[in-house]
Amino acid sequence: MSLTPLILFLLFLSPSTSSIISKPNCESKCGNITVPYPFGIGLNSGCSISSWFDVNCNSSFDPPKAFISGSNIEIVDMSNNELRVKNWVAAACFDRFGNKINPLQLVWINLGPSPFTFSDKNKFTVIGCHEMALITGSMGRNYTGGCISICSSSQDLIDGDCSGVGCCQTVIPKGLKNFNASLVPLSNHTAIWSFDPCAYAFLGDSSSYRFSISDLNDPAFRNRTIENVPVVLDWAVGEENCKGARDSTDFACLDNTDCIDSDDIAGYRCLCQKGYEGNPYLSPGCTDIDECGSNPCHEHGICKNLQGTFNCSCKKGYSGDGSKNGRGCIKKSVFPVAKFSLGISFGLLTLAIGMIVLIFGVKKRKLLKLREKFFVQNGGLLLTQQLSSNESSMKSTKIFTAEELEKATNNYAEDRILGKGGYGTVYKGILHDHQVVAVKKSKVMDQTQIEQFINEVIILTQINHRNVVKLLGCCLEAEVPLLVYEFVSNNTLFHHIHNSGGMPWFSWDSRLRIAAEAAGALSYLHSSAGMPIIHRDVKSPNILLDEYYTAKIADFGASRLVPINQTMVSTLVQGTLGYLDPEYFHTGQLTEKSDVYSFGVVLAELMTTRKPLSTTKNDQEKSLATFFVVAMKEDRLFQILDPRVLKEGSMKQIQDVAKLVKRCVKMNSENRPTMKEVAMELEGLRKLSKHPWTEQQLEEEGVPLISEQSDLYAVPMSSDFSTNEYSAHHSLDSRMILPINTPR
Repeated sequence: MSLTPLILFLLFLSPSTSSIISKPNCESKCGNITVPYPFGIGLNSGCSISSWFDVNCNSSFDPPKAFISGSNIEIVDMSNNELRVKNWVAAACFDRFGNKINPLQLVWINLGPSPFTFSDKNKFTVIGCHEMALITGSMGRNYTGGCISICSSSQDLIDGDCSGVGCCQTVIPKGLKNFNASLVPLSNHTAIWSFDPCAYAFLGDSSSYRFSISDLNDPAFRNRTIENVPVVLDWAVGEENCKGARDSTDFACLDNTDCIDSDDIAGYRCLCQKGYEGNPYLSPGCTDIDECGSNPCHEHGICKNLQGTFNCSCKKGYSGDGSKNGRGCIKKSVFPVAKFSLGISFGLLTLAIGMIVLIFGVKKRKLLKLREKFFVQNGGLLLTQQLSSNESSMKSTKIFTAEELEKATNNYAEDRILGKGGYGTVYKGILHDHQVVAVKKSKVMDQTQIEQFINEVIILTQINHRNVVKLLGCCLEAEVPLLVYEFVSNNTLFHHIHNSGGMPWFSWDSRLRIAAEAAGALSYLHSSAGMPIIHRDVKSPNILLDEYYTAKIADFGASRLVPINQTMVSTLVQGTLGYLDPEYFHTGQLTEKSDVYSFGVVLAELMTTRKPLSTTKNDQEKSLATFFVVAMKEDRLFQILDPRVLKEGSMKQIQDVAKLVKRCVKMNSENRPTMKEVAMELEGLRKLSKHPWTEQQLEEEGVPLISEQSDLYAVPMSSDFSTNEYSAHHSLDSRMILPINTPR
């Protein structure tokens, strides 16, 4: 479709309805539209500033319609610096077989050498699925742009969203005087015909159109858009800017006006100065506004009109500036001393309140800055970066506030302490929803420990196993970082081995079950987690027991993630003496078999109730692992076992577990079983029927293994480990960290 070159015009709306609108003997209304000078109704009627600003009023319509001179472009609205005209819409419709129905795929509009340009308030819009629309301009500004709208189903669409799915919009530059818009469907619509039989492209006022999903299947969309989404045009008078035009005889701006340069084409516009009204293009120009008629002053004020402004003062007996928004007018007091005193009192009170608010504000800001400092200092940025890469971890990890945890632990009261260690303290906490938790609070936190702390959080967020202590969240805005775990109520396995041997529940079967549960959890870490995890500090103080005496692995501060394609990692040696893998200690090469060695020591601990390291024994008995292997080699196994184990366990179970311990603590890691093999073997041993063998052996050998007078539950105890420590959720006991040379 081609259109005759357009000439566009703009209305200047005066603030006052009594102002002169048009030249003498010229009409000012065309139907519902007011046409002010410099525009004028009639072709070559002399009612406009130039023929460019002529308006053709067609009275064959009811009511009459205004058109741009010499064209069929209908004017729909005028404002003080722009003109709005009826729109044109390119459309392409298809039937269900993909055939085009009355396509109108091209729109061309040319403003020619007129003083009008397309405003950048317009946006070029394409509606439909699998559609491309192009717009080019070659006058005023060289410009080429376009938009593509893609969607495969109605489920992709969002009301009000015009970013490329069902609807696409792009801006145009200032100064554009013509454009050519074309619509290029990218498909024949057969696949999407049910909800999108047509495509549309148009330029129009961006504030007048909001995308709706129903537009895609609305037969009246094109006509409705033409009627309701106008095209906005800018304009200017003259051919020079304000500086050059003021020196000419035909300068259009009259008295009390400001000249405004056009920023996209040659020319200018005239506006009434502040405090004046009227038509700036018609004599006598802009006239003073009598502001006092609208009572702009205080109710007890007096208004005096001035040229371009007004002045307020107060009536007799009142003081102030007389304005509504200023001090207003206050009745003068007959008791100035009392008034002065009252003012001083209110002033001092206001000052005091202000000082208190200021002090609290400063303290609050200092507290916020301090918490921000602690957040960064405690590795908050690193933790946020790590968690952001795993959306599920972010959802499952709660960030607690410092106040929340202070309240939960009764401000970290002494009676809430569950255990203490080298790095800090664990407190029992009760949250606002009555959930009982364990809060780990480090004593100090230096830069060398931040990575260990972040490591523990990241690893625990990736673990979901019934025999692993669950991390509930953390707090980084305190002086030292805080970790919040599920509360495990029945202390550590270390505590029960060395303090609860006589308890009825701590039977051989219970020990086997606890060992199997712990082994299963470690096997999960090694084999079934998203990325293999080496615990690196397996020991009985890090195995907790809940209310049902179910085992739960804790303390992942030293743990390491192992890339899928690696079997070992080189690290600083870290662990607890007595449980530490000798091969890892000497080489610095950490493997899954290092956890196997430490777990073997825990098994030996369960069978003998001896501590893993003793300073009161001779060299051969200092290490429980060495002592256990030597005892088996010298056929003294039954002499070192806990009497209760001898009484309750079957010979096969005890011998098989002992052999498993021996395999686990092999010096060469390649000769040790995997954690999965250990877990499977322990589960198998649990299922064996119990066959008491003590009496049978007594009959066969004639020598009792346990004297009737002996105390079956009396086990030698050493005093080098604290039996009341609670390392339920953190590394509280001493670890050994040694620098190493380049690993072999």
